[in-house]
Amino acid sequence: MSNKKNICPDISLVIETLKKYIEDKASLVRRINDERLLWSRKYSSGNDESSAWLFNSVINKHADVIDNMPVCVCLPREKDDAREAEALSRIIPVINSRCKFDKIYSDNAWEKIRHGTAVYGIFWNNSINHGLGDIDIRKINIENIFWESGVSSIQDSGNVFISSLVDIEKAQKKYPVLDCDSFASANGELVRVIYGDSVDSTDKCAIVDWYYKTYDEGGEHLHFCKFAGNTIVYSSEADEGCPDGLYAHGKYPVVFDTMYPCDNDVCGFGVIAIGKQCQSYIDAIDKNLIDYSNWASRVRFWAKKSLGVNINDFTDMSKGIVEVEGDIDEEKLKRIDIGSIDGSVIDIKKLKIDELKETTGCRDVMVGGTMSGVTAASAIGMLQNAGNKLARDGIENSCRACVEIWEMAVELIRQFYDEERVFRIVGDDGEYTFEVFSSSRINGETDGEPHIFDIEIDTRKRSPSDREKMNDFALKLYEIGAFDKENIEKTRLMLGVMDFDGIGRLRSELSSSKEE
Repeated sequence: MSNKKNICPDISLVIETLKKYIEDKASLVRRINDERLLWSRKYSSGNDESSAWLFNSVINKHADVIDNMPVCVCLPREKDDAREAEALSRIIPVINSRCKFDKIYSDNAWEKIRHGTAVYGIFWNNSINHGLGDIDIRKINIENIFWESGVSSIQDSGNVFISSLVDIEKAQKKYPVLDCDSFASANGELVRVIYGDSVDSTDKCAIVDWYYKTYDEGGEHLHFCKFAGNTIVYSSEADEGCPDGLYAHGKYPVVFDTMYPCDNDVCGFGVIAIGKQCQSYIDAIDKNLIDYSNWASRVRFWAKKSLGVNINDFTDMSKGIVEVEGDIDEEKLKRIDIGSIDGSVIDIKKLKIDELKETTGCRDVMVGGTMSGVTAASAIGMLQNAGNKLARDGIENSCRACVEIWEMAVELIRQFYDEERVFRIVGDDGEYTFEVFSSSRINGETDGEPHIFDIEIDTRKRSPSDREKMNDFALKLYEIGAFDKENIEKTRLMLGVMDFDGIGRLRSELSSSKEE
């Protein structure tokens, strides 16, 4: 049982803690806001003076992430867990689809690549699925979540706050307890604490979700308090239905996915932080080159005041004859010649472009280009494979974040799926079946022992070139007779020293063929 002494926490003390977290996070918010402004000025507002080398690095990294979309695979820890692990592997993709996880993952990939950090929220939402409730995976804006500074894992933070700005009228309809004078007087101050003076709090209110942990003889418990102004909307400690906390897994329901991590910090930095200075140098050189080109491409003249020519007639290209007084020679009219630009300027620009490609990990070979003189398909493939190691490293970080997300999802299924639910499962052949599932299957209610699972990630490679290579590889195996019955034993020995996607299924099929 959890400790019930602090059923109604002192919100004024909680807000002081929130203020400290906001102050500690100020430098991070400034950096991200500066990066958003830089990105907007350079690329979103149609700035003609900025080249898109940094933009190219970002979109190619995003393409790599989406090209390797993670898929959840539940593995049993014991033999008796295998059936339930297979069922979870089938239903979690359905839950992801209902949450539109593909879009959340894509949107968070932009945040992670550009600014270094993406945040996922994994909640139980009682209002969805016609009131039955279900898992709700969301994207959380980094500006709206606050934690204790100096921790390298969000789970080590003393508290976690997630804020949202909503219409007062809508909030009061949803939470009638907010329709009081004390809330109205305190709301403006809380809005200013979180969002600063730039936000007009006349018709808005700040709703804060406060997550914190308590400890007693029963262990660690996660609790939750929702408040606005100085008014508590809900407290899990005061809820008799949450004797052991909000979520049984006891973790903050948030997962951070970082691009380039920083020491003693849950956040990292992204491609903009690395490449913005180099991009600024490239833009400055580009501007000078464009200005020079504009000057050099115009025909202009030196002309003495005593030239004896009407300047307006001279510059009017529609006039075939221009009248003059006296003689015209080079002393009176001379073309302005602009010397050719120094080749070192072009060289410096190329060096800066190469520097940006190298430092952001977006070399030509990684985006389908080739090095000079390399024409063999196998050599190009080896170069691309070697160049993709940075992409694989970043994708691996996202896969680790997805493992945490789906581990929490499994525990929410264990805690809240009291009633049977039906999931439509689409098979590899396009046909679908229906899976009936409830928490009793993994809580040990049928066999006395709760089932424990490990989460493994399978990256769903969507690249057409990789699919083509795998198909060609399978055809080559067929052509050399690797699938002939008399060669099955030799093929199995060969597969023993090989590693590629689908090798386990191929070994199983060969074993079945041998038994037949």
